[in-house]
Amino acid sequence: MFAGCVDLVSEYEQAEQRLLDPALHSDANEARRVARRHAELKPIVEAFRLWTALGEDIAAAHELAAVDPAFAEEAAELTEKREAVSEQLQALLIPRDPLDDKDVIVEIKAGEGGEESALFAADLLRMYLRYADSRRWSTEVLEAEESDLGGFRDVAIAVKSRGTPAPGDAPYARLKFEGGVHRVQRVPVTESQGRIHTSAAGVLVLPEAEEVDVTIDPADLRIDVFRSSGPGGQSVNTTDSAVRITHVPTGVVVSCQNEKSQLQNRDQAMRILRARLLALAMEEQAQAASDTRRAQIRTVDRSERIRTYNFPENRISDHRVGYKAHNLDQVLQGELDPIVEACRRADGLNSLPSAEQ
Repeated sequence: MFAGCVDLVSEYEQAEQRLLDPALHSDANEARRVARRHAELKPIVEAFRLWTALGEDIAAAHELAAVDPAFAEEAAELTEKREAVSEQLQALLIPRDPLDDKDVIVEIKAGEGGEESALFAADLLRMYLRYADSRRWSTEVLEAEESDLGGFRDVAIAVKSRGTPAPGDAPYARLKFEGGVHRVQRVPVTESQGRIHTSAAGVLVLPEAEEVDVTIDPADLRIDVFRSSGPGGQSVNTTDSAVRITHVPTGVVVSCQNEKSQLQNRDQAMRILRARLLALAMEEQAQAASDTRRAQIRTVDRSERIRTYNFPENRISDHRVGYKAHNLDQVLQGELDPIVEACRRADGLNSLPSAEQ
C-alpha cells in the first residue's frame, strides 16, 4: 500500500548519515538543504515504521487467536490503530509546496489612503515582527521608505527560521497566505471630524532565494547609484550610497538606501531581486492555476482585499476563508496563528477562492 515509502526510508537514512559527516558542514548551503530534507522525511518515516510494525503485530495476534481467542480482540484493537496511522501517513504523503521550507522576504506597500495607509503599513510591519518573535524567527529590515508621520510607504523585511524547522513551520509555509491587499477601517489620526476612513496596504510574501535557486547574469543588470533621502525628500546622506538595480530581461527594479555603505545596499538589493525573480519564475510555472496560493494580488486597490481590519468593532475578517473574530487588538500584537491555520486548512482542501470573489 505504501511501497513508495521504502525509498523514502532509504533517503532518510542516507540523509542521517550525511549529517553525521563533518565534511558536509563545510558547505553551509548543502548542509542546510540536507537538514531540511531530513526534517521533512522524519515524520513520514516514523509513521511508516509504526504502520509496518502494527501490521506485523496484527499478523501475530491473528496466529495466537487460534490458540487463545483473547488475541482476536487485541488484533481488532491493533487494526483500528493501524487504520488511524494509515490516514496520518496518507496525509503526510500529500505533495507539499516545494517552497514551504524557505525563509521569506515580506514587502509592505502603502496604497490608497495617503498618510493613513502608510501608518497602517507600519501597523502591519509591527504585527509581522511580533509574530516572528513569537515563533523565535529572526528578522532584518532590508529597505524602508518612511512617511512624514512615521508610517511606511514601502518596507521590506527578511524573516528567517533558526535552525531547521519542522515541516510546515518555516516562515514561508506560515506566512505565504499573507500576500494580498489588507484593508483597514478606522478613524485616522489625521481626521479632525472623527469620521471612519477606509484605506489599504499591499503585502507581498516572497520565498527568499539562495544563489543556487536563481541564476542572474551580471550582464543582465543595470546598477545605478544615487543619494539617499528621507521623509519629505530631504537628503540624509552626503554620498551616493543608495543603489538601484534593474534586471533588464524582466524589468524588475529594486532600490535600497537603508545602509550607509553602497556595498551593503547592493547586497540587500540583490537579496530582494533574487526573491522577486524566484517568485516570478514560480508564478510563470503555475500560470494555468488560478488559486491565490499561486498568484498574490499586485495592485493595492481596496476592492481587491483579502482581509479587513475593522478598528471600531475590534474585528478581523479574512474574506477568502470566511474567518471572522473580534480580537483585532490581539492579532495586531502578533497572534496570527488562528488565521494562519484557517487558511492552511482551506488550502489543504484546495478551496481558497480568489480574492475577487
